[in-house]
Amino acid sequence: MFSVLGKLQWFFKEQWKKYTVAIFLLCVANLLAIIPPLLVGKTIDAIHQNNMTTSFLMEQVIYLAVTIILSYIASFGWQYYLFSGANELERQFRSHLMRKFLHMTPTFYEKNRTGDLMARATNDLSAVAETAGFGILTLADSTLYLLTIIVTMCVMVSWKLTLAAVLPLPLLAIAMKILGKLIHERYMKAQKSFGDLNDGVLEAVEGVRVVRAYVQEREMEEQFATMTEDVYQKNMRVKRVEALFNPLTKIVTTLSYMIGLGYGAFLVANGEMTVGGLVMFNVYLGMIVWPMFAIGELINVMQMGNASLDRVQETLEAKEAVVDPIDATILERPDEIQFKGLKFQYPQSHSANLQDINVHIRRGETLGIVGKTGSGKTTFIKQLLREYPKGDGELQLGQASIEAQTKAQVRDWIGYVPQSHVLFSRTVRENILFGKPDATEQQLQEAIRMADFDKDLKRLPEGIQTLVGEKGVALSGGQKQRISIARALIRDPEILILDDSLSAVDAKTEARIIANIRQVRADKTTLIVTHRLSAVQHADHIIVLEDGYVTEEGTHEQLLQEKGWYKEQYDRQQIEGVE
Repeated sequence: MFSVLGKLQWFFKEQWKKYTVAIFLLCVANLLAIIPPLLVGKTIDAIHQNNMTTSFLMEQVIYLAVTIILSYIASFGWQYYLFSGANELERQFRSHLMRKFLHMTPTFYEKNRTGDLMARATNDLSAVAETAGFGILTLADSTLYLLTIIVTMCVMVSWKLTLAAVLPLPLLAIAMKILGKLIHERYMKAQKSFGDLNDGVLEAVEGVRVVRAYVQEREMEEQFATMTEDVYQKNMRVKRVEALFNPLTKIVTTLSYMIGLGYGAFLVANGEMTVGGLVMFNVYLGMIVWPMFAIGELINVMQMGNASLDRVQETLEAKEAVVDPIDATILERPDEIQFKGLKFQYPQSHSANLQDINVHIRRGETLGIVGKTGSGKTTFIKQLLREYPKGDGELQLGQASIEAQTKAQVRDWIGYVPQSHVLFSRTVRENILFGKPDATEQQLQEAIRMADFDKDLKRLPEGIQTLVGEKGVALSGGQKQRISIARALIRDPEILILDDSLSAVDAKTEARIIANIRQVRADKTTLIVTHRLSAVQHADHIIVLEDGYVTEEGTHEQLLQEKGWYKEQYDRQQIEGVE
């Protein structure tokens, strides 16, 4: 149960000053809490023995007032330091998770669903933070506070009565151990179910247009209701076990009260205790209720925290598929790109996705990459982005292998416009500047011009300050593509990669964008993946991919003379263009 504290020892060592002060003040507050019953007991005895005087009463009132003030100060202090420590733990874990999410490659997201990752970053983190805050409180109260009260009862009242009153406690400890194991098992299942629900909601929201188009609203509602019911039932199984804690605690507390009152009355009758002592003892018994409740809460919090921490740690300890070399090669710029007999296969694939790729691209050249759907065009591009471990063969940037260079260096050279355009829920300006936050106004306007987006800006409600909506919902497909292109161009990258990024624009707009890129990027490398062959007619070199192999290569004119797939596709597109 307490293994979660061992797993968090690195944090407690880091924040030891804060937790030392918190626990010290908590102990002070607990010690101050035992003073009021002592004062009440003395006052009752003074009244019972006819020894009450005005000075004695005033003295007790002053003691009580000072105790309350000091207790308030101590309580404020321990709560501030203890729960600020818990908040700091949650902040650190949240930052670590975000850093992990940003650095992980596609293989990680192929194994982990978004909904489950969100559950770990929210519910599970809250449970871990509660362990570092409320968990430490219940641990201190169920041990130090309980022990302090019991010792006080033994020394200040009667050890016989105290021993008799605490006899039921071992029964509670045994029951708590059994229930704690059940909570851990059921809570893990409930959190997994919550992750499934998150994933379902994300898919429904992202695909809401498709759902409406196919009139599947009712079906989605039923699926959501089923998942919600599953989450509800699994959480109810956890709550049913949790609900047993309080009744058990009340039963044990009631037994202690019965023993305290019965045996205490007997001791008073025999003159072994005073009436004030019996009242004091019963007040202390009442104070024991919270520490006994705290035992149940402690097991509950620790078990949930342990289960959640395991889930969070599992994510944080996930290994990156692509790691940087220890002694990285530093290059000023990539003068060339060379694929030498490269073979690549996705981890989940049963056959090679690229085979025997041999391509040489010099700085300043444009490479066109065409082929059928699923032929390996995007896979070819991803080799440069280092999203997956390099396969067999060689891939060089400059005069060094891509594996000998850091991911940051390689990606800093690249401006990438993917097939699926990701826009943030910000303004057009902010989305473009995401590529280069420190860009000047002149660079911004130049990127917009090169992407042929300047005319569209005039038609937008707020111009460049227009909010694009979530994932660019307020824009057309062509507008989203051109904002993505402008975002890549503003970086003025050494290598520009357009992965089928002109499919949503008309032929004239495509021609203007290509012309702008050719003019401005004459000394930079450009790779264009496309289905529309007009986008690569100007390329210095074109390769045709089929089933992962390069089946044709050459310039536009050379490929037309070969009368292969490229020639056939070009003729078909020319006819469709005329029509």
